[in-house]
Amino acid sequence: MKHAGDAALDQLEALLAKLRALPGPIEKKRGVFYLKSKAFLHFHEDPAGLFADVRDAAGKDFERIDVTLEAGRARLLEVVAGRLA
Repeated sequence: MKHAGDAALDQLEALLAKLRALPGPIEKKRGVFYLKSKAFLHFHEDPAGLFADVRDAAGKDFERIDVTLEAGRARLLEVVAGRLA
């Protein structure tokens, strides 16, 4: 699964804008967010759809969330907000 390119990220621009508005994560490269000095969130594209990898609550591994549809995007925002709390 490759990292999301510009065309895929264009499809996620509204989601990216919401993520950019959250306190904490810094977007070092379009669609790649860091929390402090650690990678926190990034996106992949695949024939099956668009996916987000967000660092788990323990900070060790990534959880993959399907963000192809709006329901997955809303779930990602909930998960990210919970991890930032």
